[in-house]
Amino acid sequence: MSHQPRKPNRTSGRSMSLRRAATKVVTDLQQAGHVAYWAGGCVRDEVLGLEPSDYDVATDARPEQVRQLFPRSRAVGESFGVVLVNLARHRIEVATFRTEWGYSDHRRPDGVTFSDAQHDAQRRDFTINGLFKDPVTNKVIDYVGGIDDLNAGIIRAIGEPRKRLEEDHLRALRAVRFAARFGYDIDPETAQEIRRTAAALSGVSRERIGLELEQMLTDMTRADAVCWMQQLALDAPVLTEPTNARTPTTLASLGEHRVAFGVALAAWALDRGVADDPQLDRRWRAAMKLSNHHQRLLGAILRDLPVLQSHWPNLAVPARKRLAAQSHFRHTLQLLTAVNSRQAGAISRDIKMLAAHAGGLAPTPLLDGKALIEMGMMPGPDFKQILDAVYDAQLDGEVTDAQQALSLARHLTGLSDDKSNQ
Repeated sequence: MSHQPRKPNRTSGRSMSLRRAATKVVTDLQQAGHVAYWAGGCVRDEVLGLEPSDYDVATDARPEQVRQLFPRSRAVGESFGVVLVNLARHRIEVATFRTEWGYSDHRRPDGVTFSDAQHDAQRRDFTINGLFKDPVTNKVIDYVGGIDDLNAGIIRAIGEPRKRLEEDHLRALRAVRFAARFGYDIDPETAQEIRRTAAALSGVSRERIGLELEQMLTDMTRADAVCWMQQLALDAPVLTEPTNARTPTTLASLGEHRVAFGVALAAWALDRGVADDPQLDRRWRAAMKLSNHHQRLLGAILRDLPVLQSHWPNLAVPARKRLAAQSHFRHTLQLLTAVNSRQAGAISRDIKMLAAHAGGLAPTPLLDGKALIEMGMMPGPDFKQILDAVYDAQLDGEVTDAQQALSLARHLTGLSDDKSNQ
């Protein structure tokens, strides 16, 4: 699969305080006689001219030495040599150079030995993430060919792809995410091993899989990510359903901007032809450990999208207003825009007119249950029916004040004004 690398966003002043904090951590370590560099993704992003969201530091200083040098710090993985340094309102992760072995659980190493930068680079996942940078001299240190792969636009496992994937099978999805995000290709040997071991992804924590999927699908390169997953047969173990080769046209039509995870999932469901499955939100919740919010949003969008597509013109004004007032409505309309922009545009124009009609889309009800009790009604199932009917009349503009609302309620309950006042 061939991609054009994305145009980078140049570093902005917003992150400079974070960058200076990370530089100070390195400088303080070096002045104390230690080797220290920036490491991993922040170096990759700086080489690409992108703005890192965080900075990690790697050093030959032992955890206890790091903590002594930075009093405002705490160990977050001391057995792995990881210390979190608090500096100038920022948190910088400082890790001691290490060599790892084992990975019997296919996630964490069974053993760790502190080492040097060259050996530390060898334990990392992909060459583009195996770079170091000295911010004092501005020199990039590359032991794994990461610079060449950045220039060539290649995602390549460090060393033997089989070993890197056996250490953590989630790396298969990380390869896809990086390839999509940067518009890169995946090295053929790495891709072949990902495809060969795709089923092993079933053993990875569903929560970790869900977090990777959220990062992929909320990004504007979501369609490329899905294409890579399908090409490498990763969609089956991710979703615990048969692989699907359909082109993700709906995902692509969401445009080049971030969207809510639930919107992207609903678009993917349409592309896979499973959107009409009433149990889909539950199945995908289990497959990706979706939060309650994400599951509800996915289910609501898939429930209401057919209503917008097939029934909107025939809905009465109150029904339209009730639908448009739902918190998920804008997300449903966003998906409809990807499916049928002309229809979505017409509905958007309707919404503007409805918002200007009879108090808007969701005016405060003129009648409540307390008023019904004062009329002599006993709380029960009829309450909701009467309140809904009166509110519909309010949404339609037939009822405009509290007195009219009360009169309609009396009519619906069969009470005359005289009886209700006795």
